[in-house]
Amino acid sequence: MSEKKEKAKYRKNEVIIENRELNIWEALIPVFALVGMLAYNVYVFGDDALSGSNQFILLLGGAVAAIVGFFNKVSYKQMLAEVADNVKSTTGALLILLMVGALSGTWLVSGIIPAMIYYGLQILNPTIFLAACVIICAIISIATGSSWTTAATVGIALIGIGDALGISLGMTAGAVLSGAYFGDKMSPLSDTTNLAPAMAGGDLFSHIRYMGWTTIPTVSITLIVFIILGFTIDTSGVADTASILKNIDAAFNINGWLFIVPIVVIFLIVKKAPPLLALLIGTLLGGVFALLFQPDIVTTIGGGTSLNFESGYKGILNSITVDTAIETSDPALNDLFTSGGMAGMLGTIWLIVCAMVFGGIMDGIGALQRITKSLLGMAKTTFGLFASTVGSCLALNVTASDQYLALVVPGKMFSKAYEERGLAPENLSRTLEDSGTVTSVLVPWNTCGAYHSGVLGVAVGEYFVYAIFNWLSPFMTLFFAALNIKIKQLTTSTAT
Repeated sequence: MSEKKEKAKYRKNEVIIENRELNIWEALIPVFALVGMLAYNVYVFGDDALSGSNQFILLLGGAVAAIVGFFNKVSYKQMLAEVADNVKSTTGALLILLMVGALSGTWLVSGIIPAMIYYGLQILNPTIFLAACVIICAIISIATGSSWTTAATVGIALIGIGDALGISLGMTAGAVLSGAYFGDKMSPLSDTTNLAPAMAGGDLFSHIRYMGWTTIPTVSITLIVFIILGFTIDTSGVADTASILKNIDAAFNINGWLFIVPIVVIFLIVKKAPPLLALLIGTLLGGVFALLFQPDIVTTIGGGTSLNFESGYKGILNSITVDTAIETSDPALNDLFTSGGMAGMLGTIWLIVCAMVFGGIMDGIGALQRITKSLLGMAKTTFGLFASTVGSCLALNVTASDQYLALVVPGKMFSKAYEERGLAPENLSRTLEDSGTVTSVLVPWNTCGAYHSGVLGVAVGEYFVYAIFNWLSPFMTLFFAALNIKIKQLTTSTAT
């Protein structure tokens, strides 16, 4: 037995001797190849790149990294072992994503999400219209977890209302996007909010709580600016939302009791309950409230003619697991009142798994360690590390033209650098969101910029200045880093 151990030890040492350290340019070959392939892929496929082609490009990037590894005599088994460890580390995040899909389904069918929209639209007033746009879009984006859905539905309605009031389209679009991306960042239903901690190695609710330190001041400044603008511009006409409210009221039984469910989930989050438990309870309560308040909708989704055990069971399970759509008389609301359930999260899960393959091979060949070493060498201070992260996210948004990739690639590259500096993963995940998620809409050729510009009918150049929350967020995160405010350190338990 001891002889076998000695041989194994010798073989291990022999591998270490043969595997020289990559130089920085060799380590960056897969990164440059990946960014180039992704940029071209997004150019060709546009918004459809997330349907699967980007995921395959990540695998091709992993293949390029493997080739570099083979030239450096790194074994296939060693690379595969690193990939397995990487995928294993995201197990919690993948389960949370599935549960987020389940929760969004029952919250739609129960009327919780429509109720948030219904009451949110009633706070419109010409003088505070712009600030109200931020608040309404923030509420809806938190409820749906999607800035895209918010802009394509309520955002379009608000653009029309703003135009009728004589308010600049750029101002209204900037307010809509500021609120939509605030909600997108802070919503546990958002794919980017789940993706960032998955890349950084943190957990969902810790990430959301930690983001609040930079996000709340940013959105507060945004609201103050829009309130001031509201008092300085001339408005005419009345904000007409009657038809939207009427259609929501006709499709759902809207009442204040529905808010019990999100209040319970928020309470669990504040009490630091495990994310999966909080989401599971929110999902089950959503199902119960759907049976109590929206029996007709549950019956229809369940394929029955009247509510009984079978149709109720099928209706709730369908809302949890597969695509659900609630029909109204307003086509825009039909787009808003849809949910993919757990199945709707599979695209993001696929993206994470493929990113872990790329990151695992980069780990296995020693490329990430080499890049980390160089980053730490250049970023002599904690501020320098944060600034490098922000710069990388912005660069990926411009070159790879996709917000998901602006989280995935820097997330994998910088995670070890933050760990080496004794910084908790929440620092990285927050910085990824503050600079990667929100700035994507400011780049005209980015999928987000192109989408929102097309949907709202307002050019990026017109709303850029007024998308205050989006361009202010990176500066806020750097401000906190420069003054060493809320920079969380690794504890002994998390460091091991």
